[in-house]
Amino acid sequence: MTEAALGAMSGLRVIDLTRVLGGPYCTQILADHGADVIKVEPPAGDEVRDWGPPFHDEDAAYFIGINRNKRSIGLDLASEGGRIVLLKMLETADVLIENFKPGTLEKWGIGNEVLRDKFPRLVHCRICGFGADGPRGGNPGYDAIIQAMTGMIAATGSPESGPMRIGVPLVDITTGLYAAIGILMALSERQRSGKGQFLETTLYETGLAIMHPHTANYFMHGKPPGLTGNEHPNLVPYAIFPTKTDNIFIGVGNDGTFRKLAKEIGKPELGTDPRFARNKDRIANREALRAELAAVFSQHEAEPLCNRLLAAGLPAGPVQKIDQALTNPHTIARGDVIEKDWYKGVASPIRLDRSKPSLRRLPPKFSQHSAEVLGEFGYSQAEIEAMVEKGTVCGPERKR
Repeated sequence: MTEAALGAMSGLRVIDLTRVLGGPYCTQILADHGADVIKVEPPAGDEVRDWGPPFHDEDAAYFIGINRNKRSIGLDLASEGGRIVLLKMLETADVLIENFKPGTLEKWGIGNEVLRDKFPRLVHCRICGFGADGPRGGNPGYDAIIQAMTGMIAATGSPESGPMRIGVPLVDITTGLYAAIGILMALSERQRSGKGQFLETTLYETGLAIMHPHTANYFMHGKPPGLTGNEHPNLVPYAIFPTKTDNIFIGVGNDGTFRKLAKEIGKPELGTDPRFARNKDRIANREALRAELAAVFSQHEAEPLCNRLLAAGLPAGPVQKIDQALTNPHTIARGDVIEKDWYKGVASPIRLDRSKPSLRRLPPKFSQHSAEVLGEFGYSQAEIEAMVEKGTVCGPERKR
């Protein structure tokens, strides 16, 4: 991620009213690729600034990890003056993204109908928990709660552990990804129609959408998934196995791959054994196959074995901790960790050939760019100072 690169989203202005995770994750994707993202924070700031330790200058790592390449302005949108400033900023904006409870902007007199009339080319994206309608319309949404409600927790874990939350905020992050995709779709359509549009991405629908293959299986046979631990409900072998040193994960997607694996580990007879020849046979004889493979893998060290299998085109990998993953030679060779001054982060995984992502700005301090941003929108220094004095615009201190 080079500092001098001109990104694919250069020239795009995004007004970001989001907090916590899904929205900021979305806008960081756009910012990494050149968009001018102005992060509008409430007087108390984005609450994840306090989600620590660890901290850097009172900002939690949680905030720092999803807010690079943005400028921050603290603005009291509950005040009329704050909304006037927002409307001024929207005059030259391409995208507005917010994650207020549905109805909040309408209560403030700046709902989608008003925005559509004033700014016909604006793409307005809302991220929320359940949407505005339906029995749960307007209810707040949280990653773990959505995991629980969409069947994710019930399908995760082993018979020994019981149902378990997935260890990363998968719903929030994927909602941010879907929001970014939706924004790009709306911008593409705007090139044809000349008009912006409203789009909504909800945590609940995201949770349902990423429950593959469990939803597809249920539609086919009407049975909810059981707890299979690290194993796949539709494929065998697809699980963790111990070795002499560390655990490895083996994932076999078809019968030909299984026969190749059997040959590579010196047990070609397993590939033609009628108990294991086809995937449905391996599912029926899952435990017997696990015992056969475990006996072989226990004679090898994890890293050399995985290297050999991967070189042969077979899906295998060591089970690494995060420190091992971030310092892995492949991670380093691909430039997947980026640095600037005190900041370290994971680079954008979207690698375009010409319009490359870049690390231009460190994650902003609260309201760090208020004077800079407002000056760009025509406000004089005296006007900015008056708004700060009135509390419409925030200085560097948050109202905790």
